[in-house]
Amino acid sequence: MDFSRRTLSLVTLLLVILALAAGVWWRLGGKGDDAVPDTAAADSSGVDLPQTAGPDQFSTSVPQPVKGAIVVRDTLWIRVTASGQAEAYRRADLAAQVEGAVTSIAVHENQAVGPHSLLLQIDTTEYALQLAQANADFLAAQAEYRQLVLFDDEITDDSVRVERERIARSRSGLDQKQVAVRQAELKLARSHVTAPFDGRVADLKVVEGQHVTQGAELLTVVDLDPIKVEVQVLEAELGFLTTGRRAEVRFAAYPGEVFTGKVETINPVVDPDSRTGRVTVLLQNRDRRIKPGMYAEVSLDAEALPDRILVPRSAILERGEGRRRTMLFVYEGDERQGLAKWRYVTTGRENEQYVEILPGGEGTVKPGEIVLVDGHAYLAHDTPVRLVDDVAAEGGRPSR
Repeated sequence: MDFSRRTLSLVTLLLVILALAAGVWWRLGGKGDDAVPDTAAADSSGVDLPQTAGPDQFSTSVPQPVKGAIVVRDTLWIRVTASGQAEAYRRADLAAQVEGAVTSIAVHENQAVGPHSLLLQIDTTEYALQLAQANADFLAAQAEYRQLVLFDDEITDDSVRVERERIARSRSGLDQKQVAVRQAELKLARSHVTAPFDGRVADLKVVEGQHVTQGAELLTVVDLDPIKVEVQVLEAELGFLTTGRRAEVRFAAYPGEVFTGKVETINPVVDPDSRTGRVTVLLQNRDRRIKPGMYAEVSLDAEALPDRILVPRSAILERGEGRRRTMLFVYEGDERQGLAKWRYVTTGRENEQYVEILPGGEGTVKPGEIVLVDGHAYLAHDTPVRLVDDVAAEGGRPSR
């Protein structure tokens, strides 16, 4: 009986040990001989690629939609950027030169006007009467003058005759009356307010029937084609600029649109408070879309670096753990699809659009090759790709 109890105890202990061993083995993942370890695969650079949204959407076996750009050899322009404001090329703030009531206004705001065209009229009644009186006084002075020199042509001494003429003009007041006529003519002419140049009417400040005094503001005439943009450039960057160089202007009123002009003038004086100098950019404005006062962001060509290998900035990526390395993807294939080949490169100078690729080093690219600029941020080496114009529309993963 004792032997049977000892045997039963040993069998029970053995069964418990086997059960514990089976539980430990199951927890360690030994679910079967065909189980696959749940580990992330690393690419050939030692950089782990992020998990994708699904097994098929961004599968490396299906060509991924990407966008490409051609490598070029060209001049790299280092640009100076600054903010500015549009101003009229010519602007005339017209004020009343004589006093009186506004009898008529011939224009409205934004109307095109030519040089010397009538803008508004101030009452001429008083000035016409003044001119008539001045002419009458001048005629009376002329009659008195003729009377005083009536027989002077008989005088043989030229010096005596000249002296008598001077005295006669003074006694008759002929010169003063002649000046009075010219003054009256000028006042009458100034009652007609005309345009000083081709332009458009702005800021009309009077209405018909309004009495204005001399010096009162009437309206403004602006010349909008071409139009200028006044840019405030930091003094440290003024030395890189030269008149005649290209300028790109972007207005808040027209997002995404770029206007091209040139540097017209560079003010030689630096503002001591802001430490900036005024640079004037000239733009064509035939359709008058650009209005004075519009805010602008301006990019000015400053330093030219000729004969450089250039790629778009969006082509450049960084890979690697610890020490980040600059690289890009080069497309190899036909017009429809191919492979994304990554290539480590050394970059040089850059502007807001392009990056210079330096020769030598770990690698470079050649003019005419295609580099990927969108949809390439999550690719691995030798990933099948296809070139498209819009990565997002083709179901890809845009880089931006």
